[in-house]
Amino acid sequence: MTASRVEAELKYTALIERPLQELEGAAWLGPARLAVARTVAEVDRYVDTADLRLAAAHWACRLRSRGGRTIVSLKGPAQHAAGDLLHLRPEVEGPANSDLDAPSWPPSPARDQLLAMTGRGALVERFSLEQERTERAVSVDGSRIGELSLDRVRVVHEGIEIGRMAVVELELDADALAAGLDHAPLSVALSAVDGLAPDPSTKLERALAMLPVA
Repeated sequence: MTASRVEAELKYTALIERPLQELEGAAWLGPARLAVARTVAEVDRYVDTADLRLAAAHWACRLRSRGGRTIVSLKGPAQHAAGDLLHLRPEVEGPANSDLDAPSWPPSPARDQLLAMTGRGALVERFSLEQERTERAVSVDGSRIGELSLDRVRVVHEGIEIGRMAVVELELDADALAAGLDHAPLSVALSAVDGLAPDPSTKLERALAMLPVA
């Protein structure tokens, strides 16, 4: 699994269903070719200590379960320049399992950082996102530059659905960006899709706003 990296994404919210259907069937996104779509089901559980030590440090911990496998992702605060739709944030990942006992997970930089940030405190689930995710590899001039994700999301808190969201994300490969990829034409192409709006918020932030007031 990876050590720390910088995640780079263009993020949009779908105001209606049509833009998701349009992007599922499109062959091109501006200058980029879209590969065959595949749809998977996954569950993201967002966890923290009871006293919210990660949130206090502006970090988040996500446990993603998909196809019988669970990955832990630690995500730092998002950053983006004024007028730029590209969201950048530090991320570190590693293997985990569905148990919230982090010391029992396989060793990884993500586990070590989580234990350090939480002081080995017990983890609790804040909410989960049950997603139907459609993924399409994205390439320019025959070289892969990222992945387009079309997410239909149910927000679940203590077993009860409290909201829904539809999210479009284009995650750009670090190597492509380092090689000089200009993401502006991709931003323009996504912004031109009727029913999509640039989203300054993360899924975490949107879900937190749906939680009932204690």
